[in-house]
Amino acid sequence: MSTTLENIQRQIGENPILIYMKGTPQLPQCGFSAQTVQALMSCGERFAFVNILDNPDIRAELPKFANWPTFPQLWVEGELVGGCDIVMEMHQSGELEKLIKETAAKHADDA
Repeated sequence: MSTTLENIQRQIGENPILIYMKGTPQLPQCGFSAQTVQALMSCGERFAFVNILDNPDIRAELPKFANWPTFPQLWVEGELVGGCDIVMEMHQSGELEKLIKETAAKHADDA
């Protein structure tokens, strides 16, 4: 049986675009997760998500692993992009869509 940390590392490694959030993209459970996932969905590419409310072990361990205390957390190609404020700034500047589309194009053959 794998540890929580191994699960987190596997999730980040296997999913080029991944959001750890409260709730699901269709039913976010906090305003910050809702804003972040809306910005991500507006990029028009597929992404993975982990509902931390269903995974209390990940909710407890990920902030230590990431050195980032809050949720949501957007990870792209194994790197933490940031939380709601950073993602919203990137969305407004156009950086988010560029990053997400470039990442999706790189991994199009993986699907």
